[in-house]
Amino acid sequence: MRIVECSESVHTDAILDILNHAILNSTAIYDYAPRPRDSMQSWFETKRVKNFPVIGAVDTNGDLLGFASYGGFRANPAYKYTVEHSVYVRHDRRGAGLGVALMQELIGLAKERDVHVLVGGIDMANQASIRLHEKLGFTHSGIIRQAGFKFGRWLDLGFYQLALETPLAPVDG
Repeated sequence: MRIVECSESVHTDAILDILNHAILNSTAIYDYAPRPRDSMQSWFETKRVKNFPVIGAVDTNGDLLGFASYGGFRANPAYKYTVEHSVYVRHDRRGAGLGVALMQELIGLAKERDVHVLVGGIDMANQASIRLHEKLGFTHSGIIRQAGFKFGRWLDLGFYQLALETPLAPVDG
């Protein structure tokens, strides 16, 4: 396994497969319907324009096993040092340490890009993701109870954060 920078031309279909499997089979994403392929063009474009990384774990054949990224946390400019991240591992490759490897790389990239806080929104029933984040030093910051409704039940959304030492000289504006 190695970590690569994902590209739209090479990884769109594999990322979409991982996302859509999560949408249809889990509460990892609070969506109901699979995303269409054409939605990925704007997704990748936003990542490029905002300099947000998209990284993947690939096997020796180059097949994508999982990916991680982050995006803006909220629109107001004072949130510029905070991002909300996502990490997804292909359903048949979970439990092999790929999530840890992807998150460690993503945290390193966040430091290089002067991010101060990474935020993860995690369904409170997703104990594997909670354990992953706690293992990496994320702390529980709160719960929005009954924030979502999927699979006939209310879902509680937990927030986990990791504060980094960067940036060394933050500025207003």
